Amino acid sequence: MKFVLLPVALIVFCFLNGSAQTEREAQQPVEMPLLQFKSSRLYGKVVDPNSEKGFAAASVQLYLHPRDSLVDGLFTKANGDFSFKNLRPGTAYLLIITALGFEPYEQIIQTDSLKENNAASFERDLGNIVLQTQVKELADIKIVATKPAFEMSIDRKVFNVSKSLNATGGTAVDVMRNIPSVSVDIDGNVQLRNSPPLIFVDGRPTILTLDQIPADNIERVELVTNPSAKFDAASSAGIINVVLKKDKRIGLNGIASASVGIPKVLNGSLNMNLREGKINFFVSASRNQSGGKARGKTERENKKNGITQDFFNQASANDRLRHFTSLNYGFDYFIDNRNTITITHSVGGGRFNNNELQQQEYLTNIKSPEYYGARTSVGRSGFNWNNLRLNYKHTFPEKGRELTADVTYNFVKGHSNSEIINTYTAPDGSEYKPSATVRNDGRNRSPQLTFQADYVHPVSENSKFETGVRSYYKKFRSYFNVFSVEDGSEMILPLSNNYEYTERINAVYGTYSQKMGSFSYQVGLRAEHSKFDGLLIDSAYKFGYQYPTSMKNFFDGFFPSLFLTQELSEKDQMQFNFSRRIRRPDFWQLNPFIEINDPVNLRQGNPELQPEFINSFEVNYSHNYDKGNMLGVLYWRNNPRDITQYSDTITAEKYDQLQNAAVDPNAILNTFVNASTTNRYGAEFTMRYKAAGNFDITPSVNMQYRSVNANINDMDLSNEGFNWNAKLIANYKLKMEDNAVLHNLSFQLTGQYESSQVIPQGRRLPQYGVDFAMRKDFLKNNRGTLTLGINDVFNTQRWGTIYDTEAFYQDSYRRWNVRNFRLTFSYKFGKADFSILNKLRGNHGDEDS
Repeated sequence: MKFVLLPVALIVFCFLNGSAQTEREAQQPVEMPLLQFKSSRLYGKVVDPNSEKGFAAASVQLYLHPRDSLVDGLFTKANGDFSFKNLRPGTAYLLIITALGFEPYEQIIQTDSLKENNAASFERDLGNIVLQTQVKELADIKIVATKPAFEMSIDRKVFNVSKSLNATGGTAVDVMRNIPSVSVDIDGNVQLRNSPPLIFVDGRPTILTLDQIPADNIERVELVTNPSAKFDAASSAGIINVVLKKDKRIGLNGIASASVGIPKVLNGSLNMNLREGKINFFVSASRNQSGGKARGKTERENKKNGITQDFFNQASANDRLRHFTSLNYGFDYFIDNRNTITITHSVGGGRFNNNELQQQEYLTNIKSPEYYGARTSVGRSGFNWNNLRLNYKHTFPEKGRELTADVTYNFVKGHSNSEIINTYTAPDGSEYKPSATVRNDGRNRSPQLTFQADYVHPVSENSKFETGVRSYYKKFRSYFNVFSVEDGSEMILPLSNNYEYTERINAVYGTYSQKMGSFSYQVGLRAEHSKFDGLLIDSAYKFGYQYPTSMKNFFDGFFPSLFLTQELSEKDQMQFNFSRRIRRPDFWQLNPFIEINDPVNLRQGNPELQPEFINSFEVNYSHNYDKGNMLGVLYWRNNPRDITQYSDTITAEKYDQLQNAAVDPNAILNTFVNASTTNRYGAEFTMRYKAAGNFDITPSVNMQYRSVNANINDMDLSNEGFNWNAKLIANYKLKMEDNAVLHNLSFQLTGQYESSQVIPQGRRLPQYGVDFAMRKDFLKNNRGTLTLGINDVFNTQRWGTIYDTEAFYQDSYRRWNVRNFRLTFSYKFGKADFSILNKLRGNHGDEDS
């Protein structure tokens, strides 16, 4: 309870203090004589150039000229009116009006001529002030401001999802497949330069997985490959920040989408906002369904002292169906031009059905059949989640100075159950050994609470100091019971696993940055204390870690960062950066529970795992040219105690514990260990090139040399090798004004290739795939959009590995997503002059925005 009350109290204090300060600033922004000019005022009206109606909620600020002190600031009313009172005659003022998507408006106002016969008051009507749509000049062509599909800078990359045709109607996983530098494995896990990054949603860690986020709800994705001390130290491989759509345009605006496809694709979403006066209400809802039959194959040779003992082959087919639903709503309350409160509430859930059949062959050392096996598994699982977030932002009169604070509460609960039946037959078709049936059921629940506050203070025009605090708390509890079923009776197995854990992370950071001519730098330091306490309830076995634990490893809790940037010219920039990060083992890597979904490839966590540390160095070079830009990166990542997967045949002791679970006596047990060190040396190049007005390409390539140094149980697991991956994204739009059907028809093609990659005890196999999509905008003002997308056109995406050890050689692959076709219709709607108050008064607008 104290953990909850402290952050809430701090936000309330910040809000009251900020509001009080705003009031004081409004009352005493500059030195004024004792005489009050109560009837002196300036007033006017801001007008939208498109609708020629009043522009609501434009920011209007009045300064003493030349812009040295803020006199007052406000938002325009719903009809565009604004008014400043209690002004001083004989004073020069500077009026500045800003609004998203429009050019800033500035006007110097002299009041000397308004002072008649030493009068102590005046009034001046500034009339209608028409804003101008923001426009950029490029090679003698006027272009109304719009976002490109992919933006690159020296420290981050931004991918605007609305430009991704291939992801339309899909999930965030489909979005990631279309982003340079990012790869996605068979389970939907994302990797950035062959390492797992930290996933954020709206700048904060999330409980959602990427396949739970509809692509149509995403505005953009930001990639930060080497974060500064400001960010969570666990962002060892970088940060991928998914920014959800939340429109703030005036009036009622929205977009609705629906998708159908094969296999079993059925999606729908709605995003909408209503902004009137000081309140912006937003809501999004979605439902996603996908299915398909994913196949896999395993071929293994078991050895002893280098001599083949027997062979094993397995082919699997998993017919799956997944459902996701979500509802996200909330509002921004613009208290004044200094203070904003945002409250967001999200709920959702998922349901999964899996029906898998595994066909097995057990062969002798000369590959003659010994017996056959068939394993059927029927599984049902689901989860529900609830998220509540309160955010407060205070902007100070000084440009760039602000305070933000937020509290986030998450709650997740889930359930699962399955039944596995194993049958065995001899080559002549008779029963080889009795069948075995295993049933399991489980449930879990997890509350989480996060508090974070950040403060930015400009020291001068070219320097600033940033600081902040973060506190994270998570409690997880799970019950999982496994039973052997025989003749209608059940016997609980040692596989049953009831556990709980508590995770706490507290952090504070500070950064200082300064620009000196063409050179700039940023130094930062973050301090974190983390503690993970796990408990196996039935055995009272405890596991986990704490960092730092004592003065001996006190400095393990400090994470410095350094960024040095030199502008070589207007078009060229170079940067060196360094940061120290941490990667904490997740629960599944720590939990000693054995997963038996595949009877020959088992998985188990290692409770002795310790966090790994990462020293990351980068040299970046950015060059802008008339038709695009290029970013080149050289990097080196040094990982002491790298968390690495390790595989070995199951021990006789383990097999005895699992005999009733129908696992193979030569099954491979996959777990995790801390390697001594892993080094990655790499180079990455990304280019965006606009070949013509309607054709652009974005090629990227990442080359890496990886060296692993590991020795486990006197077994040398060290390995090294070179790998590379490449991606090409091409966009083309037809320009045929004499053909209404083909005009503005857009095409997008994405191709990617990942080479073989070394791992301890073996290598991952190459993989490749191609996605294609086409889009047509139609209806008035292009409000309607029809998109046809094909993911994995040639049905080649699969995840394969080869293990080569003294005990076994195994070649296997498996698939999760299969080729799918999606047809998506989207419709945009909006009324800039929509007003609930006017509706209640019977004043109906009739013009679209």
